[in-house]
Order: sequence, then C-alpha cells, then structure tokens
Amino acid sequence: MALTQSTMMPLQHKAPDFSLPSTDGEQLSLQDFDRYKALVVLFICNHCPYVIHIAPALAALAKAYKTKGIGFVAINSNDASQYESDNFENMKAEKSKQGYDFPYLFDETQSVAHAYSAACTPDIYVFDQHRKLVYRGQFDDSRPHRISSGNYDSLQSPSTGSDLKNVLDLLLDNKAVPDVQIPSMGCNIKWKDGNAPDYFG
Repeated sequence: MALTQSTMMPLQHKAPDFSLPSTDGEQLSLQDFDRYKALVVLFICNHCPYVIHIAPALAALAKAYKTKGIGFVAINSNDASQYESDNFENMKAEKSKQGYDFPYLFDETQSVAHAYSAACTPDIYVFDQHRKLVYRGQFDDSRPHRISSGNYDSLQSPSTGSDLKNVLDLLLDNKAVPDVQIPSMGCNIKWKDGNAPDYFG
C-alpha cells in the first residue's frame, strides 16, 4: 500500500459525466442523480483499510442524508485482475456487508478515475445542485491504527464523517463551503499496467 493524498481537483470544476455498471445490475450516469440537491461522489474499494475504517459511518451518513435530498454514489476503479478482492462479484458482497444504501459502480477501464483526477481510496467529492465542485477532502480526521502489516484497528479512533457532514449541512442551509479543505488520504488507486495517470507518483 502506498499512502496517497487526493489531488484536490479545482473547486467549481464541473462534475465529469460517467456511464458505469452498478452492482444492482443497472448502467448509471451522472444524469441519473439529477433529482438530488447535491451529489457526493466517492472513489472507494473493498480491501483498503482506510475505506474499511470509514465504511460504517459512511453507510449511516449516506442513509441519513439521502432523506434530506443528498445523493451518494461510490466508484471502484481498482485493477481487479491484480486485486481479486476488488472484483465485481466481491463489490456486490461488500455493498451488502457494509449496508451501503447507494449505488456502487465499477470503473473497469479506469477512465472515470482519470476524469476526476482520483488518486486514493477514499477520494471524496461533493458537487452542488449545479454539479459544481464545492468540496474535495477528508471524511473526517480519524485514521485506522496500523498494528502490523495488513492489520489495522479502527476502534482507537472511530470514524464519524464530521467533515463531510459539516459540508452537507452548509449546503442544505444554503451557506458557503470554506475553500480551505484537508485532503483525503488512503491507499493509492491500483492502476492497470501502463494506465497510471501523469498526476500519480
């Protein structure tokens, strides 16, 4: 694992479109989320300890804010040929296990990750009602505690989603989101051979 920070896409950037298969058997595009007041786009995967760390709080937060008109969509762009735990069948199992109440999409070609300049898991973007970027940053300031290689403990510093929650509350109150934002960090996206973007590494 290479600890990687978000590239911090410029604020006010228009949300790039996508058309990707979901674990629920649908082909979804950006327009399928038009009904939401704002949209949270997350690049995640199944095996990253940083994603696993936030998963329970993410599932709960997304469920709560969906009732307030905020949409969520997660995208897995990892190379599943090298990381079997991130393949499409395991994505279905992970969505069920974590209780994600939002679509989980597979970016097999990694073109959507490129379009969003995504670099890490989790990489988190919030777009307003006009689908302009207002936030790209951390879920909260908690991190999983590394015990040993491949072993992490999330109990020492539980995730709450406080940073993302604050942003969504500001949007719902029609207030400005501060420009000073702390990058998300986690495992690097696992690029296919020869497919790593210029901004990686």
